[in-house]
Amino acid sequence: MKQPPSGTPAPVEEIHWPSLIAAIASITAVGIAIGLGLPLLSIIMEKRGISSTLIGLNSAMAGLASMAAAAVTAKTAHNYGVANTMLLAILLAAISALGFYYIENFWLWFPLRVVFHGAITVLFVLSEFWINATAPPSRRGLVLGIYGTILSLGFAAGPLLFSILGSEGILPFAFGAGVILLSAIPIFLARNESPVLDEKPELHFMRYVFLVPTATAAVFIFGAVESGGLSLFPIYGTRTGFTEAQAALLLTVMGVGNVIFQIPLGMLSDHMKDRRNLLAMMTVVGLAGALCLPLLQGNWWLMAVVLLFWGGSVSGLYTVGLSHLGSRLHGADLAAANAAFIFCYAIGTVAGPQAIGAAMDIAGNDGFAWSIAAFFGLYVILSVARIVFNPKRT
Repeated sequence: MKQPPSGTPAPVEEIHWPSLIAAIASITAVGIAIGLGLPLLSIIMEKRGISSTLIGLNSAMAGLASMAAAAVTAKTAHNYGVANTMLLAILLAAISALGFYYIENFWLWFPLRVVFHGAITVLFVLSEFWINATAPPSRRGLVLGIYGTILSLGFAAGPLLFSILGSEGILPFAFGAGVILLSAIPIFLARNESPVLDEKPELHFMRYVFLVPTATAAVFIFGAVESGGLSLFPIYGTRTGFTEAQAALLLTVMGVGNVIFQIPLGMLSDHMKDRRNLLAMMTVVGLAGALCLPLLQGNWWLMAVVLLFWGGSVSGLYTVGLSHLGSRLHGADLAAANAAFIFCYAIGTVAGPQAIGAAMDIAGNDGFAWSIAAFFGLYVILSVARIVFNPKRT
């Protein structure tokens, strides 16, 4: 595993706020753009009479674009610079966001999706690399906890803004494009402080998926459980006897857990010699919570308590997994591994809803809990195997 070259200055133990603000501005724009854009585009397609199958197919382009963009981001940043690549991605994302309003031909929305979500993925990868590369090693978990909290708030703000702005006219598109463009200001101001990729990654992109499997598997589980859980929990909740409002409120409780546990878990990871132990503990909590769901049907308050901690454990997989990645790799290898991290997240967001939905069709409503438990169970097996048989902390 690549180590910093000899002669590299010792890492600074203070948080570098200009870099943190620049990267967080980028990821806030990502969260708001996705949170606002996904429901906005789906509602507009529905109003235009597009079939559910085609709406789903168009939405699936987001995951495919993310996988493709993640694979080339590190190389592009090496060629053109981290800040320059992020500024270009911001411009492309803003232009394509407005393009959805001006271009009414449904079939042209497919390449627009590719450009928009590809650019958003570039911002995702490079903002995380920037934070990971400049975070003080002893406070990396705290910094990434702050990052994860703001990202979660950005995702939550998107649907709220959609409820305020609606789907009529240019306003929601212009607002989304404007938020994205505003994120360019702190990035431009801090452009000279962005990490430099003097070398190309040493390995082929796919090798990085397996180089730190504890981290990449964690984010795959996070993507699968988060996307599948959020999309199918309202169905699960109403089938168990809760009203739509009660089911929606349980999702809100889960989101609150997602937000409030990011920083504490990040700080806890800073005090652990091996972050894999914390990842394993969080998946055990996730597994136990999923197995409890069938036993809590009809008891809203107990389910809310379980989902609060469950939501925190699920979100912690992302934050602590990213922190573990940053502690193991450096430079171009870290940039490429960050891209592989997002690549695995994208795969999870595609696989999760499919697997959980199929489980509910096969096993009935309890299939929701069993399938999520299966995802966590697979990770528990992997993490225990890595801790026992691989003492190198990968």
